[in-house]
Amino acid sequence: MTRYSLLTRFGLTIRALTGVSALFVSLMSWAQPSSDDVTGKDADGGAVDLSNAMEQVQHLQGRFEQQQFDESGELLQESSGRFMLLRPAYFSWDITSPDSQLIIADPEYLWHHDRDLETVTRRPIATAQAAAPLQVLSGDMEALSTRYQVSNIGVDRFTLIPLQADAGFEELTVQLKEGLMESMSILDTLGQRIEVQFLDVDSDATLTPKDFAFSPPTEADLFYYDE
Repeated sequence: MTRYSLLTRFGLTIRALTGVSALFVSLMSWAQPSSDDVTGKDADGGAVDLSNAMEQVQHLQGRFEQQQFDESGELLQESSGRFMLLRPAYFSWDITSPDSQLIIADPEYLWHHDRDLETVTRRPIATAQAAAPLQVLSGDMEALSTRYQVSNIGVDRFTLIPLQADAGFEELTVQLKEGLMESMSILDTLGQRIEVQFLDVDSDATLTPKDFAFSPPTEADLFYYDE
């Protein structure tokens, strides 16, 4: 596997996950807005409703099943695995089928471990391709409230539209059930759509930063973009 191929695969993975990360970041980092926070396009109450629906959730984990479709609706790929999130700075997306990849965000870095290729890529959160949504992982509530138009489009159903061009996706729709994520649809900047189903979602089991600790395997080729 050449360096170019590795970076291309990493880029595709991050592009597919940008919307996923954005959703988790948006839901988990949103504090109850003050009257000063709800301005402009958020004044329709969508941001408030979404915040109210999720304000008690501090951590989540469970399984996911994901399908990616091209602009004509043809199925491109399917994947499944497990996810974890701890508010406000930790995120894990562990793909176990059809290949084996792990993506972890912590307060400093975005890690990508391709277990099949035995490679590890590390990028600073501030400069990673998914930086726009991931920056909110740090608890930057102002960035969240100014970057997205949030609309309540049905019972526990919300759409997030980025207000800036660097978000990496065009539209993101989430369906909740009893305050927890049930499904999500992401329209990316290439016109492709990603559909995610969340299964066995658990908000009770305690997670700590140790659950997101990552050390590159000694046999892995390392690509660090902060050095």
